[in-house]
Amino acid sequence: MTSKNQHGGEAILQAFRQLGIEYVFSSPGSEWAPVWEAFASQQVEKRPGPAFLNCGHETLAVDLAIGYSAITRRMQAVMLHAGSGLLQGSMGINAARMSATPMIVLSGESLTYGDARDFDPGAQWYGLLGVVGGPQRLVEPLVKWGNQATSPETLYDMVIRAGEIALRTPAGPTYLNVPLETMLAPWAPRGNLRAVPYPPKPRPADADIERVARMLAESTSPLIVTDSAGREPEGYAALVELAELLAIPVIESSVASVSNFPKEHPLHQGFDVDPVLETADLVLLARSRIPWYPPSASPKHARVVVLDEQPFKTWMVYQNLHGDDYLEGDVPSTLGLLCEAVRGSLGAAARSKIEARRGQLVTSHERMRDANRAAVAKARQTSGLSALDMCATLAEVLPENAAYLDETTMQRSLNARHLGYRGPHSFFRVPSGLGQCLGFGLGIKLANPQREVVCLVGDGSLLYNPVLPALGFSREHKLPLLVIVFNNHGYRCMSANHRSFYPKGVAAEHDLFVGETLNGLDYAELAKLFGGVGLRVRSTQELRPALQQARDAVRDGKIAIVNAELS
Repeated sequence: MTSKNQHGGEAILQAFRQLGIEYVFSSPGSEWAPVWEAFASQQVEKRPGPAFLNCGHETLAVDLAIGYSAITRRMQAVMLHAGSGLLQGSMGINAARMSATPMIVLSGESLTYGDARDFDPGAQWYGLLGVVGGPQRLVEPLVKWGNQATSPETLYDMVIRAGEIALRTPAGPTYLNVPLETMLAPWAPRGNLRAVPYPPKPRPADADIERVARMLAESTSPLIVTDSAGREPEGYAALVELAELLAIPVIESSVASVSNFPKEHPLHQGFDVDPVLETADLVLLARSRIPWYPPSASPKHARVVVLDEQPFKTWMVYQNLHGDDYLEGDVPSTLGLLCEAVRGSLGAAARSKIEARRGQLVTSHERMRDANRAAVAKARQTSGLSALDMCATLAEVLPENAAYLDETTMQRSLNARHLGYRGPHSFFRVPSGLGQCLGFGLGIKLANPQREVVCLVGDGSLLYNPVLPALGFSREHKLPLLVIVFNNHGYRCMSANHRSFYPKGVAAEHDLFVGETLNGLDYAELAKLFGGVGLRVRSTQELRPALQQARDAVRDGKIAIVNAELS
């Protein structure tokens, strides 16, 4: 059964169905009545289709879609309000582009501004909401494709086209401006509606795979550097298999955005490429957009092989990979094909060389682990609370399958080394600017409600998040998070940079860092506003009991915020 009164809102919702979209994340706007009417018809008529989730904030809506897609790898839709909503959600849209997250973003406008006979869109479109050239102008630099739906006749296919473009390599957000008049107009669906297939995964040619496989097998000192090969579980597993086959050390780059390789694995050699880069004779960059820094610090004696769907990121101002060979195509598939080719090309001499290298890497890995343990032991001897102790205690209190999101600045490298995350999708670094951790975490929780999700956020970055809408969404949809606030009472990144530029300046001499000031709050109190548990921690002795209490609260369905005041 279908509604007899078909209109543009029905066209949009039908396109979402054909694209396989499960959720429409929205911060409501006055233009969306036709789509809401279509959702009401879907519910009354008990028709299958996506669920509408009211998020209360544009950044939250976009980041929920990113987090959900990070787990499911399925595209979702976001509806924002006019140009103002796009501006609010633009940081999240940029993050979707940077993280190769497919997404359809819609917002609206008016074409008649009150001067059409017998139709009043509302005075707000004339006085406040109009954008010269259309709202698509506001996000064109951030999306793969942005356009206006020009008529009711083309609306359905324009939404389908936006989805198909979003899914193509490299995946990313697309935008469609849907005028209110177009949505209200009658729509007559055609009889050839089809389910839209996901695109095939491109792969390199067999000859290129064979050539790189031979180079890897013949290499004396190979190295793998990655920042997001583990974006899919298949990529994580294939990277482990390739490294094990050839005993290749793996370095996760300083901008690693996901968990890519087991940190407890003896081939994991940490997060600093500098100590091993000079001795490498072949460097395999597996989705590594910034493998070393500065960009000119490339290996002097190694051949560089680049694996990526799109090696050169058009959204980056400057990038220099120094590549000698490129395998362009789906990275998990490419890694799997390399494994197959390598297995058939290893002779006895190569295997002997590989086992000798494996023994050396086991030794260096254990040295690194011993140094990490010693650092934790030293941190726990102090009476105050350290970020290092926080990471180590989280690893002891939380389950091994917990998923961590990192939106800190000063503690980023420390968190990567000491958090106890394990396996694919166990660690994410929030892309783009600060202020997205809570939305990203809620999207992950929505995709996997049984998994414990932990948001690590600085006191400064927490204030950038849409905290109240996020906590309200968490309570309404029963998606409890554990939020750890790394509270160092200021924008310490600001003062650190200031000192690096002016080590003997006036500010350093008099301890006057005007950019560091932060109006501190007891962030734990925020949880109580939404029926959650808030805890304030100031010492090592208080830490473990507080984390256990917070974990119990989350398991009981409540959000928990730990305000960890770092010494």
